[in-house]
Amino acid sequence: MTTPTRSRTRTRLAAVVTGAALIAGALAAAPAAAAPPRAVDPFDPDLGPNVTVYSPDTPVDQIEAELDALADQQRNAEMSTVRKAILFEPGQYGTAENPLQFDVGYYTEVAGLGASPTDVDVNGSIEVYNRCLADGGTGNCIALVNFWRTISNLSLQVNSLGDDGCRGSANFWAVSQAVSMRRLDISGANLSLMDYCTAGPQYASGGFIADSRLPFVISGSQQQWLTRNSEVAGWSNGVWNQVFAGVVGAPDDAAFPNPPYTTFDETPLTREKPYLYIDDEGRYNVRVPEAQTDTRGVSWADGMTPGRSIPITDFFIAKPGDSVKDINNALARGQHLLLTPGVYDIAQTIDVKRADTVVLGLGHATLTAVGGAVPLEVKDAAGIVIAGVTIDAGTELSPVLLRVGKANGGKKLDPANPITLSDVYFRVGGPHIGKTTTALEVNADDVLIDHTWVWRGDHGVEGFDPTDGVNGDNERWATNTGTNGVIVNGDDVTATGLFVEHFQKYNTLWKGENGRVILYQNELPYDPPTQADWTQPDGTLGYPGYVVDANVKTHSLAGAGVYVFNQNNPSIITEKGFSVPETPGVKLHHIMTVNLSAGTIQHVVNGVGGQADNTNTGTPQYIVDYPTP
Repeated sequence: MTTPTRSRTRTRLAAVVTGAALIAGALAAAPAAAAPPRAVDPFDPDLGPNVTVYSPDTPVDQIEAELDALADQQRNAEMSTVRKAILFEPGQYGTAENPLQFDVGYYTEVAGLGASPTDVDVNGSIEVYNRCLADGGTGNCIALVNFWRTISNLSLQVNSLGDDGCRGSANFWAVSQAVSMRRLDISGANLSLMDYCTAGPQYASGGFIADSRLPFVISGSQQQWLTRNSEVAGWSNGVWNQVFAGVVGAPDDAAFPNPPYTTFDETPLTREKPYLYIDDEGRYNVRVPEAQTDTRGVSWADGMTPGRSIPITDFFIAKPGDSVKDINNALARGQHLLLTPGVYDIAQTIDVKRADTVVLGLGHATLTAVGGAVPLEVKDAAGIVIAGVTIDAGTELSPVLLRVGKANGGKKLDPANPITLSDVYFRVGGPHIGKTTTALEVNADDVLIDHTWVWRGDHGVEGFDPTDGVNGDNERWATNTGTNGVIVNGDDVTATGLFVEHFQKYNTLWKGENGRVILYQNELPYDPPTQADWTQPDGTLGYPGYVVDANVKTHSLAGAGVYVFNQNNPSIITEKGFSVPETPGVKLHHIMTVNLSAGTIQHVVNGVGGQADNTNTGTPQYIVDYPTP
């Protein structure tokens, strides 16, 4: 762990002695016949070389210089293997006269180490701008591929001192999928989710905010966005699909689809993401929020977020290169798992079996399948939490990348303590060839999915022949094989923020009862070479972007969009964006399809709704409710 100049005022001699005693005790208690648990210093845990911890004593100019260098390194590093976490100890960073200002690049997590977001106070700006991909970095300025970065658990008093007039008008967070903002308290200026200061077209395709107190938010060019359990001073607009659940100050949705808002006063089921923090004695812990129902607003308004704290000494702190055998042995001993930033080659399954186990990744820690392995499997046990982990398909076909619950049918768990996936991302192709039959398979009952992006890559650096179809799409279709994105077999599964894109058959197939989804975003695959490649065995043209199995009796979906961009063959037709059984218990609310300049979706759902094609590019075909009340 890289640790710039740090304050040790909390780590007194007695604390050091206590830490040494804890380490010695852990070693002494280890079974003689087994390798001892890895010792962890509770005051200064070894989080590896890809974590940097700053203290309030670190000079602002030093922090800014180091983070500027990191941002420059990661600004265009979309397919790199670098993973970084930047952590701030409790205290003040920056002043009105000398603000702390920095950008956040790919695969970078920025987080405070306080028990509350207000414990880490940044006076300055933390921003993401458009990437300008043409004309020497001055044209085609977009945020459409600003993926994989995280900010959480801090307060930001926006101070743009020294920026020009446009750059000084807001804190810019111009991002797309696989980016989360959690546990933030932002004040002092607007928060803009688009970068309107560069040349056009300035498109963006996010995104996710939770458990945050925000100023006025400029949504701008964001195609879709979910804001959950937060407070907003105001919201500017929507493009296609803006969803609010449990948000104080959320806009009214009575005029849907103009503007295209979907608003719920409360979120039916929540569990905030676990977070690392330092307590008053200087010890590191992980706070694991409890699951709650029918919630509204931030979780930290009246003190520490309700839940439990786990000492860092109860974690196996893994680093790339650690064996899965050692990880599984630690989990079997009852330890939790902290994955430090990096890329882990996984040739056998990491098995999470014990109830209430926490697996927390830092800095977009990435598990890459090797030899067709299933990188991660969660057994049927209540309260398991997987958070902050990216899972990549490898070059040999895996049956699944993450399996939750027994493959042939999970069991009923505790609805008050659901298995929870928070900020868990999946990727098939992109940095290398990827192959999987299914990315995410949920068999257990009582599961909460709180923000995921399940992506079969539409672009990458795999080396495909760019002349073989559009941008190598013929070779991509045949080589980067991803049959299904998400399959849900379990009952009582809830998803808040489900983003699934480009799979070759079912992007999402829901077979379980009582499923609930709040915000769904899907793009159909860009790359089918022919209509025959995108036709079901029974002759149905294409695969809908969201399918509820014909046997399901109860299901709800709200704030959902299916987009088509068949760039490799614009003549391809998909019969419908959504397919659901005709039964009163299956209800769709505020759904749409849209053409992005190539391909056709004939109907929104089950033969109902207008056609999205090249005559109405960019104009969604909306349905307010299906079936019509």
